[in-house]
Amino acid sequence: MEKNKYDYLIVGAGFYGSVFAFCAKQMGKRCLVIDKRDHTGGNAYTEDINGINVHKYGAHIFHTSNKEVWDFLNSFVEFNNYVNSPLANYKGKLYNLPFNMNTFYQLWGTKTPQEAQDEIERQRKEYYVDDPKNLEEQAINLGGKDVYEKLIKGYSEKQWGLKATEIPAFIIKRLPFRFTFDNNYFNDKYQGIPEGGYTAVFDELLKGIELRLSTDYLKNRDSLASLADKVIYTGEIDKYFDYKFGELAHRGLKFENELMEGVENFQGNAVVNYTEREVPFTRIIEHKHFEFGTQPDTYISKEYSVDWSKGDEPYYPLNNAENNEKYAKYASMADQEEKVFFKGRLAEYKYYDMHHIVANALEFAKEELGWKKV
Repeated sequence: MEKNKYDYLIVGAGFYGSVFAFCAKQMGKRCLVIDKRDHTGGNAYTEDINGINVHKYGAHIFHTSNKEVWDFLNSFVEFNNYVNSPLANYKGKLYNLPFNMNTFYQLWGTKTPQEAQDEIERQRKEYYVDDPKNLEEQAINLGGKDVYEKLIKGYSEKQWGLKATEIPAFIIKRLPFRFTFDNNYFNDKYQGIPEGGYTAVFDELLKGIELRLSTDYLKNRDSLASLADKVIYTGEIDKYFDYKFGELAHRGLKFENELMEGVENFQGNAVVNYTEREVPFTRIIEHKHFEFGTQPDTYISKEYSVDWSKGDEPYYPLNNAENNEKYAKYASMADQEEKVFFKGRLAEYKYYDMHHIVANALEFAKEELGWKKV
């Protein structure tokens, strides 16, 4: 009889579930990991297509200043030295991101930090609005009209599905201007892509652990929960409680993918953002550049930000007051569950970078299991 065969049933084979499962196994615990998808890795999953590791759910660039997290993952696979340096395409002209001295030179021909600062300040003063009511007014207050119109307006409208004048001002609290010629998007100490793609990481994390894919926990809750003493649930918290207080809203994504046979290099960069509103997609990802690929073909994904409805894949939580109030009610119910732990971005209704999820899983493993690196 299978009842209580496992110490932990782990629902979700993404970063949180896989890291915790690895730690639990190291501590001698019996684990069963399940996932409703037919693959491990959650949204970080990569698939080999013509020798190119394709990021199936959008670009995932690992970056962290947490040495413990970096060393932990590098103990499974080696990470390359990829540096995220996206470009912005506005009406056919290219600009470097994040906003730095290269960007300002491309906008205005300024060559020194002082010249760039003076131009930004001139535009800020010319268009300044007291008490900005929306993203448009806030962004112009922070960075002037040129940066806003060419690099922020259209992209933000596509991301949120709203006009810039309808997006709340708090969405842009600051604009990170960098007055050096530095195109590295992140400021973290460590950055890279796992060699062989993210799937190689999950293969190592879950080695020797029982895994059942294409298994929907919520459709078989009673029978699956009875298999283990405790459950780590990393799915949607509102769905777990059958939407008792309503749906927690998200933004969704869709992708148009194309294998370009015989095309060695399509855009020369892994990520190019399209910042004008008239171009419907937000960016084009050319996957081979994440791993410095030299394959004779290339594979691109056009990424669209789309409205989300129940049943769609949730990507970005809409953490406004209404949704946060709903989540607080669900979190209160979750606290009453005796054997279930709600962990990860969907269960906690919070956007996390990958390194945050790994760090959180390690901390919980220390707390719950007494785990320490061996």
